[in-house]
Amino acid sequence: MDFHHVIEAAGIVALGLVFYSYARRWLESTARIDRRLRVLLNGVFFGLLAITLMISRIQVGPGSFVDARAVPIALVTLVEGGWAGLIAALVAAGYRLWMGGSGALAGVLWLLATAGTAVLALAWARRDGRVRTRHAFALGGAVFVVTFASFLVLGARGIEMFARDWLPLLVVSVVGIGGFARLFTDVANAQMAEDARRESAELRAITLLARAAAHEINNALMVVAGGLAILTKHLPAESEDAQWAARAREGVNNVKEIIIRMNSITQIEAVPAQGMLPPMLDIRKSSGSG
Repeated sequence: MDFHHVIEAAGIVALGLVFYSYARRWLESTARIDRRLRVLLNGVFFGLLAITLMISRIQVGPGSFVDARAVPIALVTLVEGGWAGLIAALVAAGYRLWMGGSGALAGVLWLLATAGTAVLALAWARRDGRVRTRHAFALGGAVFVVTFASFLVLGARGIEMFARDWLPLLVVSVVGIGGFARLFTDVANAQMAEDARRESAELRAITLLARAAAHEINNALMVVAGGLAILTKHLPAESEDAQWAARAREGVNNVKEIIIRMNSITQIEAVPAQGMLPPMLDIRKSSGSG
C-alpha cells in the first residue's frame, strides 16, 4: 500500500472535518439558518469530497487501487442525518455515472447503500442516546459488507478483484469511518452544547428583563386600577363616563394577564418580522399560553 496515497486521502477527510466545524459554527452563530439549507450545503460538500477521493485513489499493488469514497458519505450521515447522506451519495453517484464503464452501476449502488447503512447506524445510535465508538466501528464493518455486495454485482470479475483487495478495503472502511467518526461527532456535540449554553443564557436574560419590566408595569397599574375603582363609585350608573371606566378596567385586566405571561416565560418564541417591524418576542407562545 502506498502510504503517501493514504496520507493524502486522510488529509482530504480531515479537510472535510475542518469545513464541517467552521461551517456549522458560522451557520449557527450568524443567523438562524434553515436546517434544510445546512443539510444541503453539507450534503453537496461531502459529495464533492467523495468525488475527490475517487480521483485520489490509494495504490495497494501493481495496477491495483482502492478509494475511500464511502467514508465522507457515512460520516456526514452520522452527524447531519439521512438527507445529508443521500445528497452526498447522489452527488458522488452522478459523477460515477458520468465516468461510465462497466462498474458504474455497482459504484452507484455502493454509494447509495452506504448512505442507507449509515442511516440505520444513526437510528441505532439515537436509540442509545448519541453516536458512540461502537456505532462508528460497526458502521465501518457494515460498509465493508456493502462494499463486498457491490463487487458481487460485477460477477466473477468483481469477486476476483475483491479477493485481491479485501484487506485494504477493510482498513479503509473500518479505520476510516470508525476513526474519523469520533472527531466529527465531537465537533457536532461541542456545537450542540454551545448552542444549548447560548440559548440558556439568552433565555435567562430575557426572563430577567421581562420580570423586571412586569414588576414596574404592575406598580403603575395598581395606581391606575385603584384610581378607576374610586372614580367608578362617583359616576352615575349606565352613564357614558361609567361605560368608558368599565372599558378602562377591561384594559387593566388585559395588562394584568400580560404581566402574568411575562413572569411565566419558559422558552423563546419570536414573531417574524413584518414590514418595517423587526422580529420580536412572542410573549404568549414563550409563556406556553398557546
